[in-house]
Amino acid sequence: MKHQMERIGGALLLALIGMGGAAYVKPVNAVDNNLSFSGTLVSEPCNIDQNTSEVKVDFGRIIKKYLYMNTRTESQPFTINLINCDTSISNLATITFKGTESTALPGLMKVTGTKGIAIGLEQEDGSPLKFNTPSSAMTLADGTNTLTFKGYVEGEPNAIKNDRITSGTFTATATFEIAYQ
Repeated sequence: MKHQMERIGGALLLALIGMGGAAYVKPVNAVDNNLSFSGTLVSEPCNIDQNTSEVKVDFGRIIKKYLYMNTRTESQPFTINLINCDTSISNLATITFKGTESTALPGLMKVTGTKGIAIGLEQEDGSPLKFNTPSSAMTLADGTNTLTFKGYVEGEPNAIKNDRITSGTFTATATFEIAYQ
């Protein structure tokens, strides 16, 4: 009976220590005040509409021969909506799409899967927008703002020259960052 009580007592002591009981052991090399927190509280002029916070651009079926003849596809538009914008905080924004760049086509994004192609971006007016580079400043209005961009698929020059674009599915993932000015 005594042996059984010792086991219960040991389990109870471990439970008390695990729940923040009275036992406290200071680590041998502990230093007082060795953890600090800091940050910056800011006012963002807009919120990203959750319906466009995850954008998918589907290029569908692309015919290889089309890339060999034209080097790139037609652009596919996509939008990012900013809501509840308050221009008294800021009325200008830039957007940077971040991703792994193609070595054969710098400024365009590398894809996984198919070989010999990359994904490019354009601003709404058709001007090129390189990955990892901020867009030109866009003027914001109070309320809702729709930012329109275009994506396209381009064949790598050597892949086109040497007939090395492979067939199959491809994917690429990027993130976007909005900076207000």
